[in-house]
Amino acid sequence: MNLVEKYKSVRKYTEEICKPLLTEDYVVQPIVDVSPPKWHIGHVTWFFETIILKPFMKDYVEFNSQFNYVFNSYYETAGARVIRTDRGNLSRPSVEEIYKYRKYVDDAMQKFLQNPVSKEVEDLLIIGFNHEQQHQELLMTDIKYILGNNPLFPAYQSLSNRSDKTEHKDKNHFVKIEKGLYEIGFDGEGFCFDNELKRHSEYLVDCSIATQLVSNKDFLEFMNDGGYKNFNYWHSDGWAWVKNSQIVAPLYWHYMDNNWYNYTLEGLQLIDLNEPVCHICFYEAAAYASWKGMRLPTEFEWEVAAKKFNWGRRWEWTDSAYLPYPGFSKAPGAIGEYNGKFMVNQMVLRGASDVTSPGHSRITYRNFFQPNLRWQYTGVRLAK
Repeated sequence: MNLVEKYKSVRKYTEEICKPLLTEDYVVQPIVDVSPPKWHIGHVTWFFETIILKPFMKDYVEFNSQFNYVFNSYYETAGARVIRTDRGNLSRPSVEEIYKYRKYVDDAMQKFLQNPVSKEVEDLLIIGFNHEQQHQELLMTDIKYILGNNPLFPAYQSLSNRSDKTEHKDKNHFVKIEKGLYEIGFDGEGFCFDNELKRHSEYLVDCSIATQLVSNKDFLEFMNDGGYKNFNYWHSDGWAWVKNSQIVAPLYWHYMDNNWYNYTLEGLQLIDLNEPVCHICFYEAAAYASWKGMRLPTEFEWEVAAKKFNWGRRWEWTDSAYLPYPGFSKAPGAIGEYNGKFMVNQMVLRGASDVTSPGHSRITYRNFFQPNLRWQYTGVRLAK
């Protein structure tokens, strides 16, 4: 697939995600971590305009000079921006105007890509593709939060034919990792983010990792055994979070008519006991592991063992803080702000999820969130 085809394919998938939405759905921002869908589609357009067109396309005229302020996310290099909490206050620009902006940039990009580009531009384009794919997953999780917090619990669309909706069929067992030195990090051809570099050695002790994710049935046993009421299983910060936020179940779970239901993209459904538990934070994952007399794997243990089990249904919490690898260095300019500035107070997740864009996952991929966040498709795999 050449660069023009890849560009068109990535951009089209974002718009496919938004097709089931009503205009009103595009504007909602229930919490600070969730961005309105119209902001997402504007931001990823701004990225290509700012990183590719403005510096590299001769005589390019930006669509609207105010959009840099509206759609810049966290890039200090790119100038001032609307603060994150105010994205939901942007009734203007309208959804219609943002789609006009998207078409304007797409037309310019396709014209720009008719001619050969330098290696520098090609590398930036590939970052742009992967950046938009990240936002595609964020779009799905943000849309779910928006609709899942609507009192009517509206369905996003019917997903009954999705091939990734599979039940646990294999019996859980534990993969053994022998103690020793292992090579960690990205190696080979193709794209990776800078936080997957540099490849280096890590010493691991003997351990074992489960081949199956923790299921809803498993987690319900934890709940029924008073897991959310016993401080012994929780980190201190986690226990404070449980009490202050009055947490009694994973996100989207609702106890009604003597049954547990959860909100899915198909609407409110009875809990599927065989599905991997989803939308739990690091605190919950660690508490569950403690209740089982086990622990979460480190990200290095996960990477070594991942070739021996199926992954990709849930982003999986690890017991590793998000830190740079030895030899990590930030690129200059806005691209250098992509990962390095967030390497504090966050935990690493490994794998992918049901809503990760096709082709946007690999064993060395490092996702990261604060330990209390759970609106992403996050789950847990045990280690001992």
